Amino acid sequence: MTPQEMVRQEARLIILRALAGEPDGRLNSSLLQSTLEAFGLTRSREWVHEELAWLADVAAIAVQDIASVRVASLTDKGREHVERRRVIEGIKRPSFGG
Repeated sequence: MTPQEMVRQEARLIILRALAGEPDGRLNSSLLQSTLEAFGLTRSREWVHEELAWLADVAAIAVQDIASVRVASLTDKGREHVERRRVIEGIKRPSFGG
């Protein structure tokens, strides 16, 4: 696995965890970009949108475009990955208890 792919897999898990931490399981792309930056992953909005599209393609999230941002909603499949009840290839596996 390349370093770039490792970063993408880590970012995908961070996104899913952030969504899982919200009462309604939703956040917009701007807030998700800030969340990634807090974890040391400074990336463009376009890059974040690409990762959201990838997560939507594997049905881990649903995405709705609203003006210049995208709103991501965690799906059951995405929540199951965060809770270690399912493995979605291409997303880092969560550690136990974390």
